[in-house]
Amino acid sequence: MYEFDKTDIKIVNLLLEDGRMSASEMSRRMGGVSERLIRYRIERMVNGGVIQISAVVSPEALGLTIKADIWLEVGADQVLAVAKKMTAFENVTYVACGIGQNDVSIQVVAKDTAEIYYFVTEVVRKVPGVLKTTTSIVPIILKDVYQWRVPERIVKEIDDNE
Repeated sequence: MYEFDKTDIKIVNLLLEDGRMSASEMSRRMGGVSERLIRYRIERMVNGGVIQISAVVSPEALGLTIKADIWLEVGADQVLAVAKKMTAFENVTYVACGIGQNDVSIQVVAKDTAEIYYFVTEVVRKVPGVLKTTTSIVPIILKDVYQWRVPERIVKEIDDNE
């Protein structure tokens, strides 16, 4: 497990604010932390698989204005195979395996609801192993994975340990 400290968390939060923020700007905003240390910390976190810095394309900018969450019930011995199959579709933005009523969860983007309907009925349901699907159109996303911040309770634990 990576050992975060307050400096790492400040760097991560600044990168979440603007992934292109320079080390000099971070140093200015953090006060008392050198650019060199910031660059070193970023490189260490990236190389350690703790963070990744990348562009996030807005599907809406490409005309893909409809999002849907689709939950799949899958045959017991086919969960991973079905999940891997889902990752291959261009319009699937998220794939996860779960425990419980639904075995696989995916999120899909499309230009309209007809495209979602076609994808679910003619593509997803015809994948070997898929027993049942449940679809929900997602009109508003208030928080996405790239907006997630380090929880305050963890920040407090780090403060208490320093």
